[in-house]
Amino acid sequence: MSTGDTVVVGLGSDLRGDDAAGLAVARLLGDAPPPGVAVEACGDAAALVEAWSGAALAIVVDAVRTGAAPGTVHHRLPDLPASLPVAGWHGGTHSLGLVDAVDLGRALGRLPGELVVVGIEGGDFTPGAPMTPPVLAAVRRTARELRERLSRERRAGRRR
Repeated sequence: MSTGDTVVVGLGSDLRGDDAAGLAVARLLGDAPPPGVAVEACGDAAALVEAWSGAALAIVVDAVRTGAAPGTVHHRLPDLPASLPVAGWHGGTHSLGLVDAVDLGRALGRLPGELVVVGIEGGDFTPGAPMTPPVLAAVRRTARELRERLSRERRAGRRR
């Protein structure tokens, strides 16, 4: 369960190349999260629902495959529809995807106050592969931008 007003959750699998993008963002942010921000790394929908429960704002970062160039960062802000038209968020290499977590959270009455989704376009999801250079660059950029955004909003006195 989230211990802050805001939780950043990275999804993915370290075992499938670029699928580790969300986890890598969470790890980078988790080293020194902004005040009031909890950071979690998850691999399935049930853990995601638990991670964002009680949060005013949940930012979920996941690898996606939409056909865009690897390393492209997609933002779905702020209203996540009941089912996303982006195939990359309907399950993936992990058992259940983000849409499944939203459906589960809705059914349990455990959605965050606001949900922001960030997708990092993957290129190689081969088992055992490392993250590709464009995705690794996007991970670093995304973690930096999230840290700056959340820190700036905290300094401005906003809840999120």
